[in-house]
Amino acid sequence: MNTTAKNTISKNTPAKTLAWDDFRLIKAIADTRALPAAATVLGLNHSTVFRRLGQIEEALGLKLFERHRSGYVATPAGDEMATLAERVDEDITAFARRLAGQEIKPAGELRVTTNDTLLVDLLTPVFAAFLAQCPDIRLDILLGNQALNLSKRDADVAIRATDNPPETLVGRRAARIAWALYGRIADFPEAADIAIESLWARNWVSLGDQFTALKAVRYLNQHVAPERIVYKVNTVLGLAEAVEAGIGIGFVPCFIADTRPGLTRLAAPDPGFAADLWLLTHPDLRHSPRVRLFMDFIAGELSRMKPLIEGDKAISPRQG
Repeated sequence: MNTTAKNTISKNTPAKTLAWDDFRLIKAIADTRALPAAATVLGLNHSTVFRRLGQIEEALGLKLFERHRSGYVATPAGDEMATLAERVDEDITAFARRLAGQEIKPAGELRVTTNDTLLVDLLTPVFAAFLAQCPDIRLDILLGNQALNLSKRDADVAIRATDNPPETLVGRRAARIAWALYGRIADFPEAADIAIESLWARNWVSLGDQFTALKAVRYLNQHVAPERIVYKVNTVLGLAEAVEAGIGIGFVPCFIADTRPGLTRLAAPDPGFAADLWLLTHPDLRHSPRVRLFMDFIAGELSRMKPLIEGDKAISPRQG
């Protein structure tokens, strides 16, 4: 912390001239280094942010930012204000988490983050069943492959396929997602007799290069010539559709492909391609009635659907 800046603020500015919104505004500008971007973060227009910044600097009697061609760069005083705002924001968020963890009745909104594939092919019927059983809870579903910051309450619960869940979160492993090689049943009427070595020269579909962390993608890149991978997609959601359309063969999660009568397995699920399916939350929220009720319900449903998820049996979600 800059002592000179601190003394300047203390000497020239009565505490009543600074409000929490002032600190939030300075932090948004410091984070984004641009007034339009800060305005978007704060839900304000550009002119309002410009005017308020001028008012704060005038009240303090010093500059909080230097204006450069590269953007707004915080001065020592501006950096001090942004750092304090970050600290206060973390304290407020932690307080809100603790309050949420002490709620008495399971009611209100629950923010759940997952990815599009899990939502469309697995979770939507499960969420519908949960809402029917718990009408006082509302679900806000946030889609994305990047983990949101549960510490900042971007979400209350994360449902993710990962073998390395963040150490800052708590939860339970619900199942292990199996992957297998699939083709169109019309093209492979006797798939059980096929040796995988005979398939390398065929057309293949795959996830894009940004998914090379997945074992199935790495395996494909090692064994199939680049010119034979004729179709790449940046979401698992499109893999089964591509195989079903006859574009090529490819590795697909079993819970997606095994419910499609037009697809057939060309090889048994490879245990090395599997990934754990986790239900995760922040430690401060694990005793919240909403969170506990939701996680218990979803874990129970996913446990019932384990044969489908783990590639042992093709059943549809919510079927008995």
